[in-house]
Amino acid sequence: MTSSIIRNPLSRRGFLGAAAAAGAGIGLGPAHAEKPAPDPLITEVQDWNRYLGDGVDKRPYGTPSPFEKHVVRRHVAWLTASPESSVNFTPLHELDGIITPSGLCFERHHGGIAEIDPANHRLMIHGLVEKPLVFTMEDLKRMPRENRIYFLECAANSGMEWRGAQLNGCQFTHGMVHNVMYTGVTLKTLLNEVGLKPNAKWLMLEGADSAGMNRSLPVEKALDDVLIAFGMNGEALRPEQGYPLRAVIPGWEGNLWVKWLRRIEVGDQPWQAREETSKYTDLLADGRSRRFTFYMDAKSVVTNPSPQAPLKHKGRNVLTGIAWSGRGHIERVDVSLDGGRNWRTARIDGPVLEKSLTRFYVDFDWQGEALLIQSRAMDSTGYVQPSKDDLRKVRGVNSIYHNNGIQTWHVRPDGETENVEIG
Repeated sequence: MTSSIIRNPLSRRGFLGAAAAAGAGIGLGPAHAEKPAPDPLITEVQDWNRYLGDGVDKRPYGTPSPFEKHVVRRHVAWLTASPESSVNFTPLHELDGIITPSGLCFERHHGGIAEIDPANHRLMIHGLVEKPLVFTMEDLKRMPRENRIYFLECAANSGMEWRGAQLNGCQFTHGMVHNVMYTGVTLKTLLNEVGLKPNAKWLMLEGADSAGMNRSLPVEKALDDVLIAFGMNGEALRPEQGYPLRAVIPGWEGNLWVKWLRRIEVGDQPWQAREETSKYTDLLADGRSRRFTFYMDAKSVVTNPSPQAPLKHKGRNVLTGIAWSGRGHIERVDVSLDGGRNWRTARIDGPVLEKSLTRFYVDFDWQGEALLIQSRAMDSTGYVQPSKDDLRKVRGVNSIYHNNGIQTWHVRPDGETENVEIG
């Protein structure tokens, strides 16, 4: 089936030549065409050319330009009763590459941000172990450390979309995901220090926040790739991301990634606290439940164009987005501009890592026609991202968790873009 994406017929050499000719005042049309008016922003000296700027000691911790002040996390006030037990969203439409800046990683709290002096923080590991131990932060930083890039996605990401298009912007539909480099000690290293007893099957991870967050983790996963992190993106964790210590559970739902980690209890079965059990449960249409749905399946979203980043110019444009999978790495991403009738394989650029965001692009030409934009990810296990209709046929609409269905953006002839669903 042929692609509906129109390639720009103007070659790079031709484009650059045309631009040079225009800059020199050489008309590209008839001989009588008027020369373009000079642009004072390039022909005149600007204020920033005239005066000295701030010195090197003025901004001891750098901040973004004031012209980027709109690039921030945002929340939806009506989602929860209290901001201390709420969520804000990563501005995916403002980002590129695969690394999320530390100050833009979405937040999800159950009792607000715990402000902890690392000198007074401890991690205790006890229960079905040979030698219970308490670690200080200095103890942990003297142990062998690793650096790993992983995505973190809340199980409720896209949860409002189960029953239909609700929130107009990929920041709100898909913004409970981020991707950073973590630095820390493997949980396997710590468990080797305490020694697991033969009947050890589950771990209970507990945070030091006022909610006393606790989650169960199978020993098999703990001994595989779990990291106990004290750093992100080359510096200490941010307070809202669990400073001074958090659990990193690669590829698994975000509610397991306990922040402000203070205690790990080893047992022979999962802890059955009511709050915890509900977090693991996806209610199906027939009344049954999916329990312990740890993995985050392959998913993708086009971030530009999208409702918060509409098309502004006809002609040459760049479509971009992100894809990820908790079961491996992204093998391929296809993009459709006509609601799934025709697909084109996107260009993947940048690192392709296990359980990490992957960036994709499609260069296309737009002349004001209406578009129905979709993306579809395929991972290294062969799994293909499903449509929302296919998901609903199997899972119903009673859950708010694990919605990895294909997202559709409708681009109108004026470039404005909205969240829609198509049959």
